[in-house]
Amino acid sequence: MILIAILFPSLSFFLRGKIFSALLCLILQLTLIGWLPAALWAVVSRSNAVRDEKLREMEKRILANQKTR
Repeated sequence: MILIAILFPSLSFFLRGKIFSALLCLILQLTLIGWLPAALWAVVSRSNAVRDEKLREMEKRILANQKTR
């Protein structure tokens, strides 16, 4: 997914269901100068999404452990 975020930043957002961000990113990447910021934005956004998912899983496990006590 990181490779897609670098090569096709707007597609990375679209595949994750972030339509508005995908359109904004597409407008940004249509300029040659905007391609690098768009790719960085897509990679950072993807990394944050993975981190947030891991944190939610950890919170669920903590809450499950508290309920069993």
